[in-house]
Amino acid sequence: MDATRVAKFTIGDVVRHRLFPFRGVIFDVDPQFANTEEWWLSIPEEIRPHKDQPFYHLLAENEQNFYEAYVSEQNLLPDAHNGAVSHPDAGKMFEGFDGERYAMKTGGAVN
Repeated sequence: MDATRVAKFTIGDVVRHRLFPFRGVIFDVDPQFANTEEWWLSIPEEIRPHKDQPFYHLLAENEQNFYEAYVSEQNLLPDAHNGAVSHPDAGKMFEGFDGERYAMKTGGAVN
């Protein structure tokens, strides 16, 4: 039996990290861990997430930087109530923020 769970969040959702001070918009979802073992082992054992859960690719931001993050579902909380993200790539992937989530751009390549 496949232990993969259904993702709680979806592409376009605005979320924040449960432990660390950053937030972002989801641009891709892996049904279970799909990064390297080296990456996973680099996370301190006391906070290392389980692999058998969805993992999310975020256009992430904190007070100093914009970047991409890979985060387990257990470490994300909804954050749309705090508004749109400021990440400069959000406008390349998404149409805009409707107050609840972003809508993916349709048709054509993302530049």
